Amino acid sequence: MWGYYDYKPIAQRKAEAQRQLAKLMKKNPGISPVIIEGRKIARTWWGEAWNKNLESYADYANRIGRGSAYVKNGMVLDLQIAQGEIKALVQGSRRAPYDVLIRIDRLPDATWGSIVEQVSRKIGSVEDLICGKFPEDLSRAFLSRGKGLFPTPDEIHLDCSCPDWADMCKHVAAALYGVGARLDRDPLLFFTMRGIDFSALIKKSVSEKMESMFKNIGKKSKRIIEDADIGKIFGI
Repeated sequence: MWGYYDYKPIAQRKAEAQRQLAKLMKKNPGISPVIIEGRKIARTWWGEAWNKNLESYADYANRIGRGSAYVKNGMVLDLQIAQGEIKALVQGSRRAPYDVLIRIDRLPDATWGSIVEQVSRKIGSVEDLICGKFPEDLSRAFLSRGKGLFPTPDEIHLDCSCPDWADMCKHVAAALYGVGARLDRDPLLFFTMRGIDFSALIKKSVSEKMESMFKNIGKKSKRIIEDADIGKIFGI
């Protein structure tokens, strides 16, 4: 019986997923499906970095690809990201969607403190960070295994209500890829997911800018033209 359902044509699966989504939206208007436009699952730095990090681990590399077609074909009917937790409803072989629960360990305070120090010295603004506009060496630091921002497999705990014996079933893999797509829309969800106090970075950035301003009080900027220079320019 399971084999029969596994070989349903993709068009039929997509149609079933859309029917289930319509039912779910009537019951819960707050439902948030993952919708992929185009061929790429993620396009921004944060979304792509999330997916690349998952694919870089041997533990995941052989199985996570199974979720790519699922998420691209609209099988992730709901995806909710909270502190340390990802919940999803993913359409599979049966009529009712499967429940996926992924727990993400909180980023250690020491690691976040180190990242804050690096970020405050190397980005122009918090907005640049959110938009993924920062030097390549900072990008490598973020992705450093065990020392960066992104979780290792040991920090990711997977569970799905489907009968697949593997931790990384298609539904879990689809939900993980869905996170990458969701980070395209809202990169700050990454910090929520990892239990990071983003305000600490903002305070650090503001504090350093204020300190720089106070140091420059009373100093004339080279960009300010003296009165005498203005006179020369205009022949006064």
